[in-house]
Amino acid sequence: MMNKVFSAQQLDEKDPLREKVHEFSLPKNTVYLDGNSLGALPKAAKERASDVVNRQWGEDLITSWNKNDWIALPQIVGDKVGTLVGAKQGQVVCCDSISINLFKVLSAAIKMQPSRKVIATTRDNFPTDIYMVQGLIDLLGEEYSIRYIDEHNVENALTDDIAVLMLTQVNFRSGHKLNMKQVTAEAQRKGILTLWDLAHSAGAFVVELDDCNVDFAVGCTYKYLNGGPGAPAFIYVAERHQQAYKQPLSGWMGHSSPFAFSPDYTPDSSIKQNLCGTPGVIGMSVLDAALSVFDGISLKAIDEKSKKLQAFFIAEAKREGLSSHFVNVSPAIQQRGSQVAFAHDDAYAICQAWIDEGVIADFRAPNILRVGFAPLYLTFSDIEYAVKKLALIMREKRYDNPKYKAQQRVT
Repeated sequence: MMNKVFSAQQLDEKDPLREKVHEFSLPKNTVYLDGNSLGALPKAAKERASDVVNRQWGEDLITSWNKNDWIALPQIVGDKVGTLVGAKQGQVVCCDSISINLFKVLSAAIKMQPSRKVIATTRDNFPTDIYMVQGLIDLLGEEYSIRYIDEHNVENALTDDIAVLMLTQVNFRSGHKLNMKQVTAEAQRKGILTLWDLAHSAGAFVVELDDCNVDFAVGCTYKYLNGGPGAPAFIYVAERHQQAYKQPLSGWMGHSSPFAFSPDYTPDSSIKQNLCGTPGVIGMSVLDAALSVFDGISLKAIDEKSKKLQAFFIAEAKREGLSSHFVNVSPAIQQRGSQVAFAHDDAYAICQAWIDEGVIADFRAPNILRVGFAPLYLTFSDIEYAVKKLALIMREKRYDNPKYKAQQRVT
């Protein structure tokens, strides 16, 4: 990735995104390598949170639905997210959570494929995705089934009895990244509808939903999009499907005329049909402001910096002798998302010891130390510091301390 050896300081000086870190509110003496679980706090989001609570809610009260356009936030924010995932306007809406949105999309997609009874996914997909399929099948009955296919051999596992292929583009453990365009094209050749989970994609690298001819997608906004804990998720429904698409959670905000208060449901004909109950205005407003950190920069530039950060991390780790301690279970850099995963029997304790040294990464069962790279607020100097601390922990076996081995409720 880098033909010439540069110091961390030189790389930071050459970084075209170096000023972006100033748009985030980051704790001192902390290196944050967990933006792939929860993004850091943008200063604009902090300011918006104060405004929406103190002025919009506190002073304008219920008039804010019109005065501050609360009612349009799901579509306004959805279109902003759409821009970041390669979707033209009117195809993305922000609402609910990934889990709920998966249920909506899976239900609608199954109804669009009445002669097919199989939902295909991978065994190592994120568990909530699999759980939602299992729950839906319990409702639909025994004629429907879930089929597990090999993540590394998706195209060859596709058959014409599959209704929906549900995949997460980036594996949450290993970081393995699927070829969206290639897989989607092969699925559609067999009449299969595609549903992509973009939890570890949106905001991390270039995503091209329209260009890849994707049918449906879902994603969260609290990781690389920095929307905050519990921030609303999003749904993408390709424009060509919106007339036939009918999701079952028919809440009043998805009605074609919600304030007519009709006792009979008539779904909106647009992406807005995916709305259910009243949107969480505070969270949606904070997310709206948080997305401003992407103004004026490209996802290509973010991806390029991510790859440089990853390459620098691995080079520094090798220089510090960490290769003898860990097994890198991630694929080559061009086939992974913005993270690297290392296997070690004591990965949890190592992660806790690292956090004690001011470096926050995360653990994924059973034995994965996961390192995330959020290019907007990470520097090469951060990476250098983090690797030195990890090397110290491994040399001195600080992770053997019993306090690091006691697992907390959230791992």
